[in-house]
Amino acid sequence: MHYVRKVTEDIYWVGANDHRLSLFENIHPIPRGVSYNAYLLLDEQSVLFDNIDWTGCRQMLENLEFLLQGKPLDVLVVNHMEPDHGASMEELLLRYPKVKIVATKKAFDMMRQFGFDIDGHETAEVSEGDTMSFGKHTVQFITAPMVHWPEVMATLDVTDGVLFSADAFGSFGALDGKLFADEVDFERDWLSEARRYYANIVGKYGPQVQALLKKAAAVTGQIKYICPLHGLVWRTNLDDFLNKYALWSAYQPEEKGVMIAYASMYGNTESAAQALAGKLVERGVTNTVLYDVSNTHVSYLISETFRVSHLVLASVTYNLGVYPLMHNFLADMQALNLQNRTVTLMENGTWAIKAGDKMRKSLEEMKQMNVLAETLTITSHLSREREADLDRLADAIARSVVAAEA
Repeated sequence: MHYVRKVTEDIYWVGANDHRLSLFENIHPIPRGVSYNAYLLLDEQSVLFDNIDWTGCRQMLENLEFLLQGKPLDVLVVNHMEPDHGASMEELLLRYPKVKIVATKKAFDMMRQFGFDIDGHETAEVSEGDTMSFGKHTVQFITAPMVHWPEVMATLDVTDGVLFSADAFGSFGALDGKLFADEVDFERDWLSEARRYYANIVGKYGPQVQALLKKAAAVTGQIKYICPLHGLVWRTNLDDFLNKYALWSAYQPEEKGVMIAYASMYGNTESAAQALAGKLVERGVTNTVLYDVSNTHVSYLISETFRVSHLVLASVTYNLGVYPLMHNFLADMQALNLQNRTVTLMENGTWAIKAGDKMRKSLEEMKQMNVLAETLTITSHLSREREADLDRLADAIARSVVAAEA
């Protein structure tokens, strides 16, 4: 059964939703599924902007068949060649052997690497600023290398003001009948998944995203719709989401608040982390969240680091080092280029307590990470007599949060 949604008078969403996949890129949990977005323009020429993962190929083909009504597909524009957007290409080429393929040089190289038989088809290699007309619709190509692959481009339909943005401005979550961001409560139901998507998929490439935002700013007046390859389409309040991207890509915190991430084997480090959370809230820092790194997938932890201004990392010592899952969290923070955060450290151990020094060393290898105060060292258990130390730590963090708000 076909299922399509109209974006503009001439442009349709022809993608698919996937609730069967449990791990995006075989890493990130997607309990709400994911959408694979592709868009069809019906003009004097029919133009498909990107294709989708192989798992949704049948749905996309039924959607195309319904809209094309027996006519050929004339043009395939490839903005991004990652397999969740390119794996159905071979089937498209078999179904529509006369289709013309439009992409960057790097994208054509990747098509051949993936084994797609494109050399028997008409191709058009495009670069920054090139334009192409399909009838009444004219598009302009905007290169976006390393957002988040080197071949990526975005395509602006200058006629309707539609930006086909590749993986930029996307989100985890299946659409399930919705299409536009104004059809949902985005802040309540989608923002956290959009942030988690950005932080884990695109987060490393902040400078490249900033470059794309500058290009988009030059044509902001023309953009009326943003059509990403995952998640919701934007047609209202575009500036709100663009502003989120501006913060995330500049590694500026979205909110003033504290994330406490703890690694605890027998509950003693957890008890200290819980006590600290309570003391922070008592001091007015109500935007405080607590996570057990052993029970929280690292993609959620990374997402929260992009949201808040202050981090507390509390780890038991394990084999004279940092607890493995905390170590992994720190490695992901560094790999995704996190910076501009204020961090407080807590360590625990029964002998040879080393976690604090190891965590501090990891933070020193990151950019612009401010370690606040001395490491709070716990010897097996934080006794009642040591509560004053926890109070001093809470005071220091609360003062720092207030100062950040000023």
